[in-house]
Amino acid sequence: MGAEFIETKRWLFFGLPFTFTKYYIKENTITINSGLLKKVENDCYMYKVQDVELITTLMERIFGLGTVICYTGDTTHPKLVLSHIRNSKAIKNYILEASEQARMRRRTLNTLDIGAEADISEGDFSD
Repeated sequence: MGAEFIETKRWLFFGLPFTFTKYYIKENTITINSGLLKKVENDCYMYKVQDVELITTLMERIFGLGTVICYTGDTTHPKLVLSHIRNSKAIKNYILEASEQARMRRRTLNTLDIGAEADISEGDFSD
């Protein structure tokens, strides 16, 4: 893979980077640094990313921006939003590939709860 991205959250108006939020997208982690007076750093491991969505409004398309939403198994950010960033399509594709490779390296299986629970208390074990 080898690629890493460092992007700044931008104002939607002209895509100017006058915010205090930076996104660091690396092979194993996504890190969000935000704040000026109170700095907050939040990390999410790539293997926890389950799905990625790219949203580009008309204004974002005009200024070459996009919003990437990562749906994760992380407790602090189950919906990780990378707002108004450049290279949004490349970043979305990178996160999809990096998260799949991270799951394969860790041998992590992504399972879904479909609500089919067996009721063992009733003792119904018939075929």
